[in-house]
Amino acid sequence: MGSGLSRDSETIGVAVGEDDDGVGGGGGQLYVSLKMENHRIDRELVPHIFGSAPLVGSWDSSKALWMQRESTSMWALGFVVPPNHELLDFKFLLKPKDRAAPCIVEEGEERVLTGGKLQGDVKPALFRWNGDLLECRVFIKADRVSPFDLAASWRAYRENIQPSTVRGIPDVSIYSVPETGVENGMTTTLELDLEHYVVPSPAGSANSGSVYAANLAETPRSMASTPDSSSSSSYAARSPVLSNDRIVATKEVEVLSPDGKVHLDSGTYESKMVGPISPLQKQESHKSFLVDRGVGSPRLVKTGSSSTFTNDLKLDSERKNVIPAAAGAVAAGAIADQMLGPKEDRHLAIVLVGLPARGKTFTAAKLTRYLRWLGHDTKHFNVGKYRRLKLGVNQSAEFFRGDNPEGIEARNEVAALAMEDMISWMQEGGQVGIFDATNSTKERRNMLMKLAEGRCKIIFLETICNDDRIIERNIRLKVQQSPDYAEETDFEAGCRDFRNRLANYAKVYEPVEEGSYIKMIDMVTGSGGQIQVNNISGYLPGRIVFFLVNTHLTPRPILLTRHGESCYNVQGRLGGDSVLSDAGEVYAKKLANFVDKRLKNERAASIWTSTLQRTILTASQIVSFPKIQWRALDEINSGACDGMTYDEIKKNMPEEYEARNKDKLRYRYPRGESYLDVIQRLEPVIIELERQRAPVVVVAHQAVIRALYAYFADRPLKKIPYIEVPLHTIIEIQMGVTGVQEKRYKLMNWSSS
Repeated sequence: MGSGLSRDSETIGVAVGEDDDGVGGGGGQLYVSLKMENHRIDRELVPHIFGSAPLVGSWDSSKALWMQRESTSMWALGFVVPPNHELLDFKFLLKPKDRAAPCIVEEGEERVLTGGKLQGDVKPALFRWNGDLLECRVFIKADRVSPFDLAASWRAYRENIQPSTVRGIPDVSIYSVPETGVENGMTTTLELDLEHYVVPSPAGSANSGSVYAANLAETPRSMASTPDSSSSSSYAARSPVLSNDRIVATKEVEVLSPDGKVHLDSGTYESKMVGPISPLQKQESHKSFLVDRGVGSPRLVKTGSSSTFTNDLKLDSERKNVIPAAAGAVAAGAIADQMLGPKEDRHLAIVLVGLPARGKTFTAAKLTRYLRWLGHDTKHFNVGKYRRLKLGVNQSAEFFRGDNPEGIEARNEVAALAMEDMISWMQEGGQVGIFDATNSTKERRNMLMKLAEGRCKIIFLETICNDDRIIERNIRLKVQQSPDYAEETDFEAGCRDFRNRLANYAKVYEPVEEGSYIKMIDMVTGSGGQIQVNNISGYLPGRIVFFLVNTHLTPRPILLTRHGESCYNVQGRLGGDSVLSDAGEVYAKKLANFVDKRLKNERAASIWTSTLQRTILTASQIVSFPKIQWRALDEINSGACDGMTYDEIKKNMPEEYEARNKDKLRYRYPRGESYLDVIQRLEPVIIELERQRAPVVVVAHQAVIRALYAYFADRPLKKIPYIEVPLHTIIEIQMGVTGVQEKRYKLMNWSSS
């Protein structure tokens, strides 16, 4: 943050409104609105105001008033004072969310407010931050309002109906401290500023929107440790490396033989069972069959005495890890494709095609996240990342000319290197590779098909956008985020260079007409668009098409929360359909207040609950938006353990207790479900969340919220059972063009679980 953060230091002065109702100076009140604007205030800093009574009552920064975020760059605070109020001296300050860090107080003299006007000029607010000067524009406006208008607005707010306004004054911003209601010793109202309830997100949170998507792609194997140049070395040092901590699709299967003995095989399967392993080859003399006690579909083994099963299901190295860590249709479809399809179809390469600034990398990252969540071992290979590591980050538009043979050769070289890395990973057990590059000519695509021949199946995914407004937005976003322009100090010069690069690609661009392909045409405009498919077959390609049909870039929040504390939560019991505890009922009212405030400017939104009464009761206080019940959102089915505590399970069912502790992801309750089963039934919910263009509030259960959150945060499957989802906390997922961002609000400071 330097002095150039705000090139425009223009400020707007005070505008005191006339009393249209003829209320004299003694009969009205002043509604004062203070606003501060800067596009680049750090997300960890929250603007505040502190000063003398009666504005705050103390110069103690711990008692400062939070300013509410109105937009990405604007913060505001409104309060009411009498027209003849005492002098109010105050200052702005920036307060870190980390309470241990010191506050940053505005430079210069105190501001003085009298009669709704500031004494002197309305000057910008200046802050010293990390040795630099941060400049923020300041706005102040005061309107005279009658006490009758104030009373009507406050009554509308307290009656908890749809947010209204009186003379343009937001109901929730009239008083700096709201009247407090108490129920069972706990407040049921919220502070004016929702930022008051923000708590830090845990490690691995869903904040891909703050990271350039290509940086999260795979790091080149051959260049990860020995970059070719000093420039690429410096880039590699600041490029995050995607964790390879993904679920390994191994499975241990019980083999029951006629002698009554149980043998365990360590093939490419999954199960909740663990223990000593005996190679299957040693059991060939037994007439055996396999029993699947976990997830996926059982696979039959041809024995020495049987000729019924003729499929070649030997556990060779090429089939290692090809069964997804998944349940139901996902596993069944994958196995069918592997058993009946050609050998190369066991591995799938999705090869992106399209001009720059068409959303290829965004689409690749989103598809990677979806397939990983379903249980398919998937990786994203970005050729631009390979190019930067091998050739450096200072390539101008001339490098991308179609008549530059040296540039073409260099780009083809890094593309071939990325393709070989992807295929090598597939041969080691990977399932789906997402190959992210322009691949804009038939010559380049033919090169890739030759490299993949007999080794993997290629499906081209072409992204086409004809909306100049969206293209320009993507260009500016690219220049802002891409490491290619990290050293460019002139933003507009960077935009011009990228437009020239795009023009060079457009001169030689050849649409896809060969092989298997999916074309996404104007799918991000929000006005329809279309998808064309050619020669697409198989379970997984079909799921990919279905997913892409339902995705878009419309910004909207998705709010995830568990139900309020239930009576079973208090008792530590699993499952059931109990009602809310006293604390849970308080949370239901707080949640309704929160939703009304957070979504007050939304024309459309919906509330989704499970069919269990604890979620229905939690959402019952929300009256502003329609509610939808999903059986798919019901809590994980604990089967025979329903209604028991973990201590009771440990005492009465010790084997089940130990099996669950050893593998919470795959463990399936007797006559119940596993986490992988939950993920399988939640896929329609994910597709619908992607399809929705309006905000959605999901009130569900711990296992369900964990699984949904893991999708947005791109968390490894094996981590899902351990994701922190406390009671009385709201997880806001912001979907948009830059990816996914997360914010958490804790509305109550305690709970019983």
